[in-house]
Amino acid sequence: MRCEEIMKRDIECLSPRDTVEAAALRMRDQNIGFLPVCDTSGKVLGTLTDRDIVVRVLAGKKPTNTPVETIMTREVVSCRPQDGIERAEQLMAQKHKSRIMCLDDSSRLVGIISLSDIAQHVDGAHALETLRQVSEREVRA
Repeated sequence: MRCEEIMKRDIECLSPRDTVEAAALRMRDQNIGFLPVCDTSGKVLGTLTDRDIVVRVLAGKKPTNTPVETIMTREVVSCRPQDGIERAEQLMAQKHKSRIMCLDDSSRLVGIISLSDIAQHVDGAHALETLRQVSEREVRA
């Protein structure tokens, strides 16, 4: 199975100039905890999660009008739509990410795959192993 067969295609991006408050409102209204940050051409610059907002804005006592670009996660973990799902799972496990972006050859966002997408489309034991590897980042000594 290929990534393009399970990726979500209807994806909205944040602008790096959007405020954290605007991003939080979009997350609330859409009931999501993750948004890609893209330039005007759709090239992915980073990501913003609800956790980023809590840790970097609230706990850091920054104002809600802080631009997204100052607190976003700049590491972009991605695969290609033509890649096998195994490649997406491998990258998610290796980088401890619960979502991976699918980018075209110009680094433009064309889809997103989440752990729940994998759980719905991949063998249960295999999906469970991916979840275990991704969640290792949260294990505390």
